[in-house]
Amino acid sequence: MQRRSLPSLCLGLMATTLATTLAAPAFAQENWPAKPVTIVVPFPAGGMTDLLARRIARDMQAELKQPFVVDNRAGASGQIGTEIVARANPDGYTLLVSATHHVINPAIRPKLPYNASKDFTNIALLATTPNVLVVNNKVPANNLPEFLAYAKKQTEGLSYGSSSIGGATHMSGELLRLMTKVPMTHIPYKGASPALADLLGGQIPALFHDVMTMAPYVKDGKVKAIGVTSARRSEALPNVPTIAEQGVPGYEATTWIGFYGPANLPRALVEKLNHAAVKSMNSAEAKTYLTQNGTSPGALNAEQFGSFVQAELDKWKRVAIEAKVKVD
Repeated sequence: MQRRSLPSLCLGLMATTLATTLAAPAFAQENWPAKPVTIVVPFPAGGMTDLLARRIARDMQAELKQPFVVDNRAGASGQIGTEIVARANPDGYTLLVSATHHVINPAIRPKLPYNASKDFTNIALLATTPNVLVVNNKVPANNLPEFLAYAKKQTEGLSYGSSSIGGATHMSGELLRLMTKVPMTHIPYKGASPALADLLGGQIPALFHDVMTMAPYVKDGKVKAIGVTSARRSEALPNVPTIAEQGVPGYEATTWIGFYGPANLPRALVEKLNHAAVKSMNSAEAKTYLTQNGTSPGALNAEQFGSFVQAELDKWKRVAIEAKVKVD
């Protein structure tokens, strides 16, 4: 029997170990998910972001035969939950569903504990919804040209409300101010309810808010819709023109919800997750639900979504700098 030399034996063991090490991630990907998956939502339960996260969790659990658990980690305008995912292992077991805050926070909050461009893998666009500029019935304006003309006549600029500083509705107003050069003053509220109450009560003349919430008030004649912020008209308010078509070409500011993982998530997992999420959002049931709420399902692949996210990061950075919006 021929005896192998010690160096040969060591080389053989090293080769076997290396092959096993290289094969392990591939094996893990092929067998994913082998245990429960956590989807972190950095906002309280009950909002649209949470509802869509629970919808895809339900559908992916049914398709992939493992529990998908939604974990609400609210606080600091989404920073707390988002950081959890930024620091997670890229194994597909800790994921993130977040709203437009994900691309606006980096523009207005210089001390974020993560890098939105580098610390995440972009998986899928779940849904988009326009905001709408509405005014109380005392304001003598029924369309955008009339609104802008009225705003120019106000000695201290026209005030508009939104649910918070740095949210998509606030930035919708800042973008309009920058593109039209019309003086407007933002009044931030702690939530949508007090902002809407003040609009209805006549304490503020204008408000940027999501179409889903405002559509019933517009249809009942309690407020007047001036224009929607999306590039196309909303199915929830089909007779309300876009801001862009009323003399502000290129204006677009939507609220949207995205699906992410930690940086360096394996490509095979990204494609698997993207397929499952897009399938969930485009089911007949989901489309009906979304359409009724003035929302459109996403249909981008992961690469397209990544390009979309980067474009949004760049856009809101420019707007924040020009509008001087900053939160310490």
